[in-house]
Amino acid sequence: MTQHVSAPSAASPAGAAAPRGFWALEKGRPGPGARKVSGGDLDRDRDGGPEQHSHTCSSETSRTAGGLRPYQTPSQGQPDTFHGALPRTRSYRTQLLKQVSVDMFAVWCALALLALLPLSQTANPGVKVKLTQKGLEYGRQIGMATLQSKLKSIKLPDMSGKVKVSHIGKVKYRITGMRIVSLGLPKSTVGLVPNTGVSVSIQNAFINLRGNWRVRYRFIRTSGSFDLSVSGLSISSSIAVKSDKTGRPTVSSASCGARVGRLKVKFHGGASWLYNLFRSFIGKALRKALEKQICPRVAEAVSEMNPRLKTLNVLAKVDKYAEIEYSMAATPAVSQQFIEFGLKGEFYNIGKHQEPPFVAAPFSLAAKNTSMLYIGLSSFTFNTAGFVYHKAGALNLYITDDMIPKKSPVRLSTKTFGVLIPEIAKRFPNLMMKMLLKSANPPKVTFQPKGLTVEATGTVTAYAILANGTLVPLFILNLEASVSAQAYIAGVKVAGAVAINNIGITLGQSYVGPFQVKSLDKILLMVLKLVVIPLVNVRLQQGYPLPALGKMSLVNPQLLIQKDYMLIGTDVHFAP
Repeated sequence: MTQHVSAPSAASPAGAAAPRGFWALEKGRPGPGARKVSGGDLDRDRDGGPEQHSHTCSSETSRTAGGLRPYQTPSQGQPDTFHGALPRTRSYRTQLLKQVSVDMFAVWCALALLALLPLSQTANPGVKVKLTQKGLEYGRQIGMATLQSKLKSIKLPDMSGKVKVSHIGKVKYRITGMRIVSLGLPKSTVGLVPNTGVSVSIQNAFINLRGNWRVRYRFIRTSGSFDLSVSGLSISSSIAVKSDKTGRPTVSSASCGARVGRLKVKFHGGASWLYNLFRSFIGKALRKALEKQICPRVAEAVSEMNPRLKTLNVLAKVDKYAEIEYSMAATPAVSQQFIEFGLKGEFYNIGKHQEPPFVAAPFSLAAKNTSMLYIGLSSFTFNTAGFVYHKAGALNLYITDDMIPKKSPVRLSTKTFGVLIPEIAKRFPNLMMKMLLKSANPPKVTFQPKGLTVEATGTVTAYAILANGTLVPLFILNLEASVSAQAYIAGVKVAGAVAINNIGITLGQSYVGPFQVKSLDKILLMVLKLVVIPLVNVRLQQGYPLPALGKMSLVNPQLLIQKDYMLIGTDVHFAP
């Protein structure tokens, strides 16, 4: 709906397409001599070169400075030379100067390389996400289902060998076709390991397996089946939480241990006296084989979380102008109560990532833990949005008479404005008018517990539209606006609406002679309220995406304005 526009010249045709944009009005202080007009006033009245060098910064340059060794003081009795070869001659001095020049260049390279280190490693995040114990508990429920599926896939290898039995001799055996028929993880807990990640503990798990056995002793051969019951199985695992090179969170199994509590083997078929001879040996072998298989399956279950974590919208498109970067600014911070992720949280023009002339200030999330997830959006994030839309020209808007409701007694015409500025009616009688509203600077958003405010500065240029479509400038006003805003959650987006508090205007330039600027206060305020604010709110209602994973939805979100940031507390649900 918006277009990048610039001020037209006096010869611009009136029939040119009028851009439709939104202009984010904000709280501002009127300039000197400006008069403030409140929304309440309108409600009562109802009525805008050097020498080039071939040096390059490299590891070799920094080590040897182009291969030259540093000058060393000669030992006693040796000639004072450079590199033991050059006497103190003009060539010696020239070489020495070159050496110093190269050394200085190496120092410069080192400083330049330090300057090129990624700022995201030390910069303050614009957005913070806190995962609480309640959120971990929800993750545990999802994770146990995955782990149970992985453990069911355990396949114990066939085993064979010989057992020496007292008074009997050697007995050959073979165990084959072992498969899990049932598995249960009735008790599991999840916790946090400071500076590491997540700990998972499983107690009293059970596994039931079935397989076949075969025994050979001298001329005796017998076979049958068996059931293996494992109970009191315990598993402990530590999961490391880090960030990958794309700025997304990643997890890996840092440590794992598994212990089988009780193991019972029941044989079926064959000569019972024979297989009872090696029952204990088979039990020990099966215990060892089973314990060896569990931790690799745990590592697989942990790794399978990464594809879901990779769905984090590290670069979320907003509209044709902007996108938001939610890559992680640093390694997650893990405490005993929560995991906190610091995200960049910065708006950029699509295809052109230009840093704003300001940086994110540090902020801390309120100590709350009743929700699964807390998202803190700092004023920095919203101010980068203002910077981006201002740079893109999306905060500029042409206002024409057809945009004003027909029931309004005030029209954009020289007849209406001629009543207040007679020179307009005298020079341009009975003509329609057009206004160009332009942002002078990026809007500034401020968060305080009492509410959200926006400050904006801009200009309003009024034109008369001649019969041939030519635009003739009448005057330019400097505008400062104070806007209050309300924010709310819509889906997995933050949306909002704004309302004007007051405005301040001063005269920038007049092409129709001097006039009283305050006479235009109420007309301009009415135009802003009837035309500009509705357009802004239409855009704000579409919302801006929050950081999210895949098919995540927010459950019972609550939004609270704090000093310097907006806090969203919510439970979450992941669709299968």
